[in-house]
Amino acid sequence: MERTFLAVKPDGVQRGLVGEIIRRFEAKGFTLVGLKMLRVSRELAEEHYGVHRERPFFAGLVEFITSGPVVAMVWQGEGVVASARKLIGATNPLQAEPGTIRGDLGISIGRNLIHGSDAPETAQQEISLWFQPAELASWDPCLGPWLVE
Repeated sequence: MERTFLAVKPDGVQRGLVGEIIRRFEAKGFTLVGLKMLRVSRELAEEHYGVHRERPFFAGLVEFITSGPVVAMVWQGEGVVASARKLIGATNPLQAEPGTIRGDLGISIGRNLIHGSDAPETAQQEISLWFQPAELASWDPCLGPWLVE
């Protein structure tokens, strides 16, 4: 079963949107298998955003993600990576479709509430960066047969 990594950024935590974001993924039928709140270290932030290291906005990304608590999550389900990207919406909330997390709740590109893995391979890397294997709880929700053929 496919897994993805999501993180509610400091703006989402400060605005009290963690529950709403979790609700949307649960309502879609995905299974939460990892969840923790943490203050992100500079080292973790720099590793997480490493692909952007040479870009002018890298320092701002690191500064923002370390500015307050983050809720890191691992979700599981059929097609969860692609589906999560659709649920999250475009990076810029002003361009995100209504009905998406960023389209409904986001304010600006610099405060866009949530990070989601962009591919299954990226999800695996991000999950292993943010979570130890013992922090993930594999389980089969009783709704499984009602969600997937």
